[in-house]
Amino acid sequence: MSNQVRGVHVTRHGAAPELVRTTAPVAGPGTAVVATTAAPITPLDVLCASGTSYFGEPALPYVPGVQGVGTVVSSPEHAPGTRVWFPTSAGMAPGDGSLAERVLVADADLVPLAADVPDTVVAALGLSAVAAWMSLTWRGRLVAGETVLVLGAGGVVGQVAVQAARLLGAGSVHAVCRSDRAARTASAAGADSVTRLRDDDADELAARIRRSVGGSVDLVIDPLCGIPGTAAALCLAPHGRLVNLGSSAGATATYSSATLRGGSQSILGYTNNALTPDLRRGALDALLDHAAAGDLSVEHDVVPLDGLPAAWQSQADGTNERRYVVSFA
Repeated sequence: MSNQVRGVHVTRHGAAPELVRTTAPVAGPGTAVVATTAAPITPLDVLCASGTSYFGEPALPYVPGVQGVGTVVSSPEHAPGTRVWFPTSAGMAPGDGSLAERVLVADADLVPLAADVPDTVVAALGLSAVAAWMSLTWRGRLVAGETVLVLGAGGVVGQVAVQAARLLGAGSVHAVCRSDRAARTASAAGADSVTRLRDDDADELAARIRRSVGGSVDLVIDPLCGIPGTAAALCLAPHGRLVNLGSSAGATATYSSATLRGGSQSILGYTNNALTPDLRRGALDALLDHAAAGDLSVEHDVVPLDGLPAAWQSQADGTNERRYVVSFA
């Protein structure tokens, strides 16, 4: 039997990965081999492969893919055939990721999947959904009845944040997004109002947000930073919190010391890398239970492995606004 498997390699920083055949990995102490069934192409994958992330330039070539879904081939703790979700550090540390037919994963990181949710849907949710859920709960400390504002609500993090805030008991949930498609997506996810991004300054945007939400907000989920993050901070109620988990609209935002101190407000950072395996597993289990119940979903497109280079380039160019999931079926 051949030990060659299909996958992709990043061979140049900033370029789409190339289809390749590689040698199947072999499990060692504390590691498992997983047969990948589905893996998303995420903004983090594209950023790391560009060589411009704060993790530095990854050594080339490597298999990208920071997460995936599959079945156990060999493992010291899990039976062969066990269906699992798994993370990788591809692009952030030496080693290969999920975008190959066989992947070597730390056995302790495997999350057995019990929920009746298709592998492609699990992959579409994945770490983006975990980030939204934990930004609301673990970092943002959402209290039932509070008003939540979600920036970039048309993306995967934003879609999940709107739905999860509802599930967690928010009094109202409001969205900020730019495109017509994103506005429709946010409304379909359950947003009470949608404020559209324009080319106005932070004060003008803050005024429009306050009119849209009917006042101030208690918790902001911010994957954008930049002008939207600056404006959202101006809308915080006393003791309000802004959780930043991205910078797709700009690397910096401006916050007034007097306003923050006067309102006892908090600006908080979030990264999935700070989660313990138990915290990550608990969040994913809760999310997939809601997905199985029909209470949580995200828009996504499924492509075969052969379609990955074109899908990756579309993600990098920003010409596709939906999450791509690669199916190995």
